[in-house]
Amino acid sequence: MAQISQTLPENVPGNFFVDRSCIDCDTCRQIAPQTFIRSESGYSFVARQPAEGDEQHRALMALVACPTASIGTARKIDASEAAGAFPELVEDDVFYCGYTSESSFGASSYLIQRAAGNVLVDSPRAARPLLRRIARMGGVRLMFLTHRDDVADHEAFHREFGCDRLLHRADVTGRTSGVERPIDGWDPVPLDDELLVIPVPGHTRGSAALLYRRKFLFTGDHLWGTEEGELGASRSVCWYSWSEQVRSIERLLEFDFEWVLPGHERRFRTESAAAMRKAVERLLSRLRRSTSARATS
Repeated sequence: MAQISQTLPENVPGNFFVDRSCIDCDTCRQIAPQTFIRSESGYSFVARQPAEGDEQHRALMALVACPTASIGTARKIDASEAAGAFPELVEDDVFYCGYTSESSFGASSYLIQRAAGNVLVDSPRAARPLLRRIARMGGVRLMFLTHRDDVADHEAFHREFGCDRLLHRADVTGRTSGVERPIDGWDPVPLDDELLVIPVPGHTRGSAALLYRRKFLFTGDHLWGTEEGELGASRSVCWYSWSEQVRSIERLLEFDFEWVLPGHERRFRTESAAAMRKAVERLLSRLRRSTSARATS
């Protein structure tokens, strides 16, 4: 629970505040950007107190989604409506789960609702309001884990819904040794007519993306959108091989998709698969220039 005695000095006066336990995961800034921004010292803070209505609702959604409970209110506000607002629709039958977990540093997770069985991509926090809402939406048949870092409460979701869990064998650890369907090899693996697993080693050796309906690409920490509205990737958060990660990004040029839905950083959308391909090419050009500059410095 956020402590008002630990409130960050950057917060503007008013009811909502962020305390010093913030880990700069970006969750609140994505959910309620009109209320929360990032400070120069690397924390989120309340830049403007939310107005009643939708702004306050979004701020309360950020409060319940925060992985470290770093957001609070000086006076009590009923957050039950915000607590039940997740999973939140992204587009079509894809939903953002909210309820991020500190163990995965606030990584985003997503639910695909479909007649063939719902798919949970990476693990949110196993909060009871979220579990109840997912149950009403049809539960979880498959749980796809993009890599070893964002597994959070995967065991709780498996117990609750009896879902099979998928994770590349190269990223299986003691914490995930019970995964029912480890993925092997480095070739794309079709799960059915709508779902394709694309191994993308780099961030970790067993990182993998999930392509849904040739429209939505769930990327974990392999690829993301930036605040500047471009695709991004970073050597600074590459734990296995940067050269492999760049090659994995190049591989994505073989596939059609319009959405990048990452674990960290921002979602990225284009109006067509062709436009996404151009965005990937722009990113690769930047990465190659950066690599060349490092090699000659």
